[in-house]
Amino acid sequence: MLRNEEYGVDWSWHDANGLSRVVNVSGTMTALGGSVTTKRVAEATAAAMPRFAKIHELQAQASETIARLTGAEAGFLTASASAGISLSVAGCLTGLDPAKVEALPEGAGPDNGVAVQMGHLCEYGAPVSQAITLVGGKVHVFGQSTQTRDYQLEAALEGAAAALYVVSHHVVDYGMMPLETFIKIAHAKGVPVIVDAASEYDLTGMIAKGADIAIYSGHKFMGGPTSGIVAGRKDLVRAAYLQNIGIGRGMKIGKESIAGSIAAMEQWLERDHAAIRARETEALQMWSEAVADLPGITAKALPDPTDNPLERLRVWVDPAVAGASAAQFAVAFGRQDPPIVVRGHEVEKGYFDLDPCNLTDGQAALVRDALTRVLSDKSAVEIDEAAAHDDVRNGGTESYLNWLS
Repeated sequence: MLRNEEYGVDWSWHDANGLSRVVNVSGTMTALGGSVTTKRVAEATAAAMPRFAKIHELQAQASETIARLTGAEAGFLTASASAGISLSVAGCLTGLDPAKVEALPEGAGPDNGVAVQMGHLCEYGAPVSQAITLVGGKVHVFGQSTQTRDYQLEAALEGAAAALYVVSHHVVDYGMMPLETFIKIAHAKGVPVIVDAASEYDLTGMIAKGADIAIYSGHKFMGGPTSGIVAGRKDLVRAAYLQNIGIGRGMKIGKESIAGSIAAMEQWLERDHAAIRARETEALQMWSEAVADLPGITAKALPDPTDNPLERLRVWVDPAVAGASAAQFAVAFGRQDPPIVVRGHEVEKGYFDLDPCNLTDGQAALVRDALTRVLSDKSAVEIDEAAAHDDVRNGGTESYLNWLS
């Protein structure tokens, strides 16, 4: 086994600050920090910190950049994509009336509904429904978990101030209403459509299809500081931004994150996306070749479920041959030095995924060698399988419950 230093991975920041080293092949996960930034973004963020700036001016600059990035009329930055949902809903409830802004959430009024397909009420670290009710919206659920029909949305739009559409790998992947149909029906009733596209690579498609507001993460694929991007119709963007004098106060974003996010968006517009995709594909091929001859292991690169331009390596495990289950191996990877966090959302189905989008220098080779080592090591069978599955289902909550315990 090679020492970590021989891979050329820079662990100096982790070591100097007493933090665990970690290799992220699970994706743009909030629990691991979302993503990593470039030097350009880090410098833009740091440069703003020792200086005062007029936030409205910075946000106006952000709006211009967001408009170029998304094709929207205007935009602003907030604390997160989740905050973007709440502020956008709130803006649809209040318009540009500051008294109504201050009255939320209790004073949302009778027409406070937000139509959402049942299959879109997912959990992304918190319930989608909570982002709506937090500001006084009332969730108008329509359809069933695997099937929605036009008349159901039409009924749900009665008394609604907005309609929310969620684009995510977390939602039900069949039987849901297409976005174009959703927008057409909502607009026929005069109801604006908000699209939560937090983890999406396509930054222009939602607005081009007619969404009134589109929400993106400013740090996941974008690689900026933790932030949310709200883009859309100027009147609705202004109403959502006004929430900063009310319920949005706790969702505000600082000057340093605005500056860094603008730099990240500018960088995105100049980014060599093909070159990045080629590096990710090279890592997938390297990993696939590493496990090709391992007994009980089958690996294949699969496209992203929401059509983002990326692939992940799915590793199927036959426990009768491999000596342990996908869940046990997922836990075993997390016990390596450094821990390797795989994408284990569906280990109960007999597989885990490897996501190459957050690799830093040297980590692709480190993961390659760990794959061979861990998947060949029969000691993974000693890990309690039931506990491993429970950790996947409950780990996100347990990590909060166990904090400082």
